Amino acid sequence: MFARFTEILVGVFMLLFFAAMFILAMRVSNLSGLTSNQGYEITAAFENIGGLKVRSKVSAGGVGVGRVTGIRYDSEDFEAIVTMKIDEKFDQFPLDTSASIYTAGLLGEQYIGLEPGSDIDFLEDGHEIELTQSAVVLEKLIGQVVFSRSGQQ
Repeated sequence: MFARFTEILVGVFMLLFFAAMFILAMRVSNLSGLTSNQGYEITAAFENIGGLKVRSKVSAGGVGVGRVTGIRYDSEDFEAIVTMKIDEKFDQFPLDTSASIYTAGLLGEQYIGLEPGSDIDFLEDGHEIELTQSAVVLEKLIGQVVFSRSGQQ
């Protein structure tokens, strides 16, 4: 009787363990936030997107407001065009909103931060954000420091 109870208890703990691992995997891969299809799409052009990926978070003031849904390269302007899906409840971003690429956390996951402007008209489906700031590339910064130091001697 006691052996049977122990086996059932171990089975319950194993199920809880696998459920916790599944939830963790979904959060790390950003698949847990794909349930909402409502909202509007906007685009922004960046010179360099660094490690930004499809399904990366789009936030404003630290609050998640959407996800990156597509990334493509514009061979005419030599820029990366990022498409973002903004949740429908966040429909009050002014037309002069700016977008920047930031790095979050220890893993270096990149996301887009939106900074609202002061225009009285709002972004709608299909609009493009004109004011953008590309990702900071660490190798480029190190190279600038090394070359600036070598020129001083």
